[in-house]
Amino acid sequence: MKYNHREIEARWQKFWAEDGTFRAENISDKPKYYVLDMFPYPSGAGLHVGHPLGYIASDIYARYKRHQGFNVLHPQGYDSFGLPAEQYAIQTGQHPAVTTETNINRYREQLDKIGFSFDWDREVRTSNPEYYKWTQWIFIQLFNSWYNYNSDKAESICTLVQHFEQNGNAGVNAAADDNIPAFTAEEWNAWSADEQERMLLKYRLTFLAETEVNWCPALGTVLANDEIVNGVSERGGHPVIRKKMTQWSMRISAYAERLLQGLETIDWTESLKESQRNWIGKSVGASVKFRVMQADEVSAEGNDLAEFITDLTSPLEKDTYIEVFTTRPDTIFGVSFMTLAPEHDLVAKITTPAQKAAVKAYVEATAKRSERDRMADVKTISGVFTGAYAEHPFTKEPVQIWIGDYVLAGYGTGAVMAVPAGDQRDYDFAKHFGIEIHNIFDGADISEEAFTSKDNVKLIASDFLNGLNYKEATKEAIAALEEMGQGKGKTNYRLRDAVFSRQRYWGEPFPVYYVNGLPKMIATEHLPIRLPEVEKYLPTEDGQPPLGNATEWAWDTTTNTVVSTDKIDNVAVFALELNTMPGWAGSSWYWLRYMDPFNDDEFISDKAEAYWQNVDLYIGGSEHATGHLLYSRFWNKFLKDRGFINQEEPFKKLINQGMILGTSAFVFLKREGDKNIFISKEEYKSLADTDALVQSIHADVNLVNASDELDVEGFRNHPLNQDYKDAEFILNENGKYIVGREVEKMSKSKYNVVTPDNICEDYGADTLRLYEMFLGPLEQAKPWNTAGITGVSGFLKKLWKLYFDDNGMVVTANPPSKEAYKTLHKTIKKVQEDIENFSFNTSVSSFMIAVNELLAMNCHERLILEPLAVLISPYAPHIAEELWHQLGHRTSISTVAFPKFNPEYLVESSKEYPVSFNGKTRFKLEFPLDMPVADIEAAVLADARTSEYLNGNAPKKIIVVPGRIINVVA
Repeated sequence: MKYNHREIEARWQKFWAEDGTFRAENISDKPKYYVLDMFPYPSGAGLHVGHPLGYIASDIYARYKRHQGFNVLHPQGYDSFGLPAEQYAIQTGQHPAVTTETNINRYREQLDKIGFSFDWDREVRTSNPEYYKWTQWIFIQLFNSWYNYNSDKAESICTLVQHFEQNGNAGVNAAADDNIPAFTAEEWNAWSADEQERMLLKYRLTFLAETEVNWCPALGTVLANDEIVNGVSERGGHPVIRKKMTQWSMRISAYAERLLQGLETIDWTESLKESQRNWIGKSVGASVKFRVMQADEVSAEGNDLAEFITDLTSPLEKDTYIEVFTTRPDTIFGVSFMTLAPEHDLVAKITTPAQKAAVKAYVEATAKRSERDRMADVKTISGVFTGAYAEHPFTKEPVQIWIGDYVLAGYGTGAVMAVPAGDQRDYDFAKHFGIEIHNIFDGADISEEAFTSKDNVKLIASDFLNGLNYKEATKEAIAALEEMGQGKGKTNYRLRDAVFSRQRYWGEPFPVYYVNGLPKMIATEHLPIRLPEVEKYLPTEDGQPPLGNATEWAWDTTTNTVVSTDKIDNVAVFALELNTMPGWAGSSWYWLRYMDPFNDDEFISDKAEAYWQNVDLYIGGSEHATGHLLYSRFWNKFLKDRGFINQEEPFKKLINQGMILGTSAFVFLKREGDKNIFISKEEYKSLADTDALVQSIHADVNLVNASDELDVEGFRNHPLNQDYKDAEFILNENGKYIVGREVEKMSKSKYNVVTPDNICEDYGADTLRLYEMFLGPLEQAKPWNTAGITGVSGFLKKLWKLYFDDNGMVVTANPPSKEAYKTLHKTIKKVQEDIENFSFNTSVSSFMIAVNELLAMNCHERLILEPLAVLISPYAPHIAEELWHQLGHRTSISTVAFPKFNPEYLVESSKEYPVSFNGKTRFKLEFPLDMPVADIEAAVLADARTSEYLNGNAPKKIIVVPGRIINVVA
């Protein structure tokens, strides 16, 4: 009976689907275990062999937990809103819903062929109205909440309104907009409803604000930082500029400290935690206010203020301040200039006419650079003097105000005080522009690394800071600033509020309409607000988002329905929000919906949430560290604050799987006039450095066999290679063209994508699963090599031979040998340790060793082979199910108890001793470990070989070290 993977895998995949084998129950006496993968975005390209790596690992663990008696929730779904589907719709005219459905069907087909134990009954799709109804509901809860620093949690906006009615905003310690004026209860109560609403918008957790965003004109939308690569859009490579737009934002900054502290409570890799710590960026220091100097306050004599006094034609408001945050307030006497972000609100107000053209040009150039590029660029020194000055809080001397793109408007205050003596970047800037550098170290030696010359160093000492250490000086500086009313101690975070609007069509609609320009939430009972049909997926002619093309997109407050835009009268019918939510909206809470996916009345029931609590094991890519994983933690904490769930953190343990790299194939083109000649890789290596006409070109790996031989005719006839249809190929002595190889990221553009479909068809899903685990540690990147898969395929055939020969099953009821038990139990021990340590690659090696040992023993005993089938079931579930069935069982192997390790089978009862003569080993003898030394000595003397090595003489001494060695002294 031969091993037929196609027949076996089809049979068990059908059985699992019809039987509901992996369906999880919300109410169970079993302990729960929740295993989750980051759900995929269903692209048109389908899966390649790199995508299932994390899914296979999580599936092994989920199956293992079922064997251990857990009620396992292992769901799957689709992150199905997003820009790629919309861009495809723009190009082809196909509705994104149609292409998304097609792509999902393709993904589902591929996933099913690999044999995952997903509970497909709980599938969620973020683009389904039944799902995004609750995304809209969460948005409304955020809108109706504020963050109270006194209680350190989000609260209903009603509690804030109550406080305003009784006390005004006195005593309110909230996450809110900057520079909110103080008001009394009397003033609040006297305001109109619109005036009150405008004030509440400054406190809400989701709010409208004018924000600096990454605007991509070609795509007509705002992009997140992680959607930009090297200053252009990741999708399409289009230019991105910075511009101000009124956007919905989320006040994630309110949760900065809790997001930071929560990292200490979860089992994540240290590198991932460090990524979030750096992104949150906690700094302790002081807020300092520098007053912008008026032209008539100073004399031009003896300084460079003449131009400022002459050119500043529009007087500044009295007491205009630039606020900066510094972690080193003790260095304030070293400030020799200030730098503002080019987008800072004050730039236009303080720039003198003489500097206006230079400042404008610099601001426009900066707008074309992404924040990520500006942060990463530490070598370029650029900036422009505004012509204006600020007053030093202590010395009262003028300080030049510059703009520089290394300062970001959205981080801190968008302004920095520059201390060249204490900061390398400030020092480089000052040297580049010839700005004076002040020595603040009061006689301390200045190293050559910090300064190339001491000639321009000016000593500015302060009586109250002299002789103090860093901590003492910081404390004194803050106290002095607070006394002057020009500063205070402060903790700052790099984490900024998250822009939540996108100028796209294919995303969640906001449940928002506008009355007198103010946002109003649609009541929960009228959700979902469904995405309308539009004729075009591009922005409107006047620059509005694509929803501006919708003809049915207005809210009727009398019927509580979406109606034609023609009916907007701003009395009963109002305009709906034209932006949609970003891609991270639906993915910021989806793990909760899996717990209770069919609940129409609430996003999750108390019972379901109380049972499942949160995700025990989450597997996904590290590239989501500062995007999805941060937003998910934020939303989870918010939902807990408001009493909707009970867990502070969404994911207990998180593992980042590594990347499976593609092994690209290259052909080497040499052009001679109009002729295209593909030379050998050996010739290419000798010519490539000197001959500009030689180039390497990616070849489709599907046209290359395991011996690196190219299908030349297939290459010529490839749709993308029409230019080479008549090319000449220089073949080797065997008439073959051998390609070059290089390990790269697996990508369609590199033609090195290997699909799981062909692997499953030719070798089987179990082979694919085992091979992906065998490639190396889960967290590491590793190259794919299809040639290596035959070894794993051969292993499964060997496994089959333990149970079957050509005539059928050969399993017996005979008692196993001690050696067979030893092999089984050492494998149980190793595999269990490996699974619990997520060392799946070494488990596969253990299986191979065990099968080889059992075959060598000619072991066919049921007491060995039944537990062996269970042991391998998480890794190779199809063959395991078939073996279990053929062994006479009529239930699935998936919930059979995992084999228990018995250490007694690994205890050695005998020892093979090396027998040495005068310290030189001559032969070996095996004796029971409990054999008396006298008996061992007698047995050694009785062996004929001993007499031979002693030449018939009696030994002087026999030394026996029990369990180790025997040495005969002649």
